[in-house]
Amino acid sequence: MPRGLRSMKPPARSIHEPTKAPTSWQRRNFEGGPRSYATEQGLWYSVVHEKKITEEFIQRIRTGICDTFGPWICLFPQTGVGDRAGVSVEDIEVMRIGVLTGGGDVPGLNTCIKAIVNHAEDKGFEVYGFRRGWAGPLNVNPDSEDDRHQWVERLTRQSVRTIDRSGGTVLHTSRTNPITIARDSLPRFLATSHAKVDTAAVDCTDHILRVMDHLGIDALIPIGGDDTLSYAASLSSSGFPVVAVPKTMDNDVNGTDYCIGFSTAVSRSVEFLHALRTTAGSHERIAVIELFGRNSGMTALISGYLADADRVLIAEVPFDIRRLGELVAEDYRRNPSHYAVIVISEGARLEGHELIESGEPDAYGHRRLGGVGQMTAELLETVTGIETISQRLAYLMRSGAPDSLDRMVAASFGHLAVEQLELSKDICVKDKKRVEVGAFYDVDNYRPRITLGLDRPMFS
Repeated sequence: MPRGLRSMKPPARSIHEPTKAPTSWQRRNFEGGPRSYATEQGLWYSVVHEKKITEEFIQRIRTGICDTFGPWICLFPQTGVGDRAGVSVEDIEVMRIGVLTGGGDVPGLNTCIKAIVNHAEDKGFEVYGFRRGWAGPLNVNPDSEDDRHQWVERLTRQSVRTIDRSGGTVLHTSRTNPITIARDSLPRFLATSHAKVDTAAVDCTDHILRVMDHLGIDALIPIGGDDTLSYAASLSSSGFPVVAVPKTMDNDVNGTDYCIGFSTAVSRSVEFLHALRTTAGSHERIAVIELFGRNSGMTALISGYLADADRVLIAEVPFDIRRLGELVAEDYRRNPSHYAVIVISEGARLEGHELIESGEPDAYGHRRLGGVGQMTAELLETVTGIETISQRLAYLMRSGAPDSLDRMVAASFGHLAVEQLELSKDICVKDKKRVEVGAFYDVDNYRPRITLGLDRPMFS
């Protein structure tokens, strides 16, 4: 049952604009006048520096001695101008944070969730987890509590105590885009209200905002890649407070140096690249190893660099098969074990050819990539006359527990997200990041050219 501010009816008339009490997600965007909102029935306060709701804290509010910056989190009755009634703990509304994970799973998600929950509880906030990404709030029916536990749950320090010991996400995930929900994919309770909509897809943003207000969610922390965060940016533009946490093994989210999952994906890839050398060397073949990364070559570039692959083909630079054949044949001849290793991004393509895609587009318009490694291996056999092996690492790159760097980054991002909400800062990144070819890639020889300067991040 909603508490505090949410349980009270809006006042008939306010002393200051706006003319009606703000909703839970509008409160933090109030810009008119001082950081308090007086009405005939009460006074809104924004309080940020209190870690716990204590009797001393309540006394400070009573006497008007409190910080007035940050999230709107409490209300106390006011019987008249300057005449403030007594306040109890029950009168204080605690900030309520929502968290979700969307898109592909990566190691480190659970670590981030745990950090968010623990830090929020230290501040006296509540955290609710939406299950299956944006499908969580989409499937919550504000008019019924039936099956609600399948889509949203309260997260506590006790419930997340051990989740960081494994990979994946305990909240599960999906590739749901609330802006373009196919009519036949709408939850039943929404399908009825949109029965007369004459479009193939429905924008459910109004429903998402209604769910947030109904559940009393004051701010949201979505953890995702460029697709999940593109909708988060849309939600933020509507006025709802969002702090986005970048997550993708592709490391292709713009506006951040690093995304959760990238280090583990590279570590896994380097491990398997070295392991496949034994097979390539035993059979004296050219190994073509395809890595996830979609339209960014970052995972292929860094994995190939660290594994000392002979050639690396990235999504940003189309390659010529005959030129590649000449180079890798020479690599093969120079190796006393008579083999060569090529790393190729799933988004790479031959000059004059299109991307290799398959299947139907997902909710964000993406078709499945993959297969360019097998095609390249077959063409190399024709061009060089040397036998090849082809291997897709695929989901092995994102499986299992996170490495130490992803644990550290995920925990840091989780703590930072809660701190930014506490400071009333909305942070949401969008757009995509690609390999800076001029600085990091030799386009003539299909090789990494890593030139780290003192003023550059490790992963850029």
